[in-house]
Amino acid sequence: MSIRTLNLDDTLYGYVLDHSLREHPQLAAIREATRHHPHRGMQISPEQGQFMALLAKLVGARRAIEIGVFTGYSALAVALALPEDGRLLACDISDEDVAQGRPHWQSAGVAHKIDLRIAPASQTLAACLSAGEAGRYDFAFIDADKTGYDAYYEAVLQLLRPGGLVLLDNMLRNGDVARPSTHADVRAIQALNDKLHRDERVDISLLPISDGITLARKR
Repeated sequence: MSIRTLNLDDTLYGYVLDHSLREHPQLAAIREATRHHPHRGMQISPEQGQFMALLAKLVGARRAIEIGVFTGYSALAVALALPEDGRLLACDISDEDVAQGRPHWQSAGVAHKIDLRIAPASQTLAACLSAGEAGRYDFAFIDADKTGYDAYYEAVLQLLRPGGLVLLDNMLRNGDVARPSTHADVRAIQALNDKLHRDERVDISLLPISDGITLARKR
């Protein structure tokens, strides 16, 4: 028994993966393809992807949103968790990075579930709201520019149905949120963490998985 979360050394982390991870071959292929990308640190961990997929299934997600696709690992993890007629609205501004993941979406048989929009996410979300899609989504994942998180969160919250779930990544910023900082990204996440703690529109939990994930369930 422990009164706080364990620290994971390499041995224990390996044990977690060996005894939990059930990674689709195309997910593993994306991880391998991204291994030498200059911004490979932007990719989520495999255990985080599996956790997200499980959450999507638990909320019965049929319509999902992703803000920040990178090379497509998290999009594939969520798309695999959606039913055959499910749809993932995937928002990114770099078609070059996303292009690395597209062949793997095809090979996994889920490319038809992913509606990729290459445009600023704020524009895509605003268009969804203007089209009357408020309250029609079940699940969302935000993992993009940190200074934009608050605006993305507000838009996503409108698009989610009551009981819908939004996940926000990098909410610990490698531990920097717990210390004074002048970095714009850190300050943005610090402010959002404070806001989420007080936000009565949602039920929340900030979990020390990977770089910190906040789960917010719309009431």
